Amino acid sequence: MLKTIGLSAILMILAAPGLPAGAAQAAGGVSVTYVAPETFRDREFRRERDRRSVLAEFDRWFAELGARHLPPGQSLRVEVLDIDLAGEFEPWRTGWQDVRILRDTTPPRIHLRYWLSQDGRVIRSGEERLSDMHYLWNPRGSGGDRRFVHDRLLLEGWFRKTFAAPRQAPRAGDLTG
Repeated sequence: MLKTIGLSAILMILAAPGLPAGAAQAAGGVSVTYVAPETFRDREFRRERDRRSVLAEFDRWFAELGARHLPPGQSLRVEVLDIDLAGEFEPWRTGWQDVRILRDTTPPRIHLRYWLSQDGRVIRSGEERLSDMHYLWNPRGSGGDRRFVHDRLLLEGWFRKTFAAPRQAPRAGDLTG
């Protein structure tokens, strides 16, 4: 089963009728395909209803991160090959069968391939196995009840590291003080 979503398609649907057609493309676009998500390692992908719910969140994250990190004229195509969400279910725990237990040995893992295009020409591509063995140490992941926060932080870090425009160092004349 393949599932595809594009940021430009979402923006076109949400756009006001008077908005020019090219405005959706200006934000950059991310097209995501989940390759056989029913075979993904994590238990959340085994049942259709759970799988749809998790993939809807990933779709939203990819769209948001693409809009934030991709400049106009660039588009990103991603094939997600596997997802193993942070934590594990421990069904032997009485009353906790549906609670995801986070341990340092159960980090978030995402396996994907990507193609970054500028004006229709591939300028960068690769295959990545993302993981964060220190995910429990990230202060942005604690103190909340956000669903799959560690998995989102893993994707955010990858987008920032892989696609964010490099910051320019200040020139000597720009320094104050």
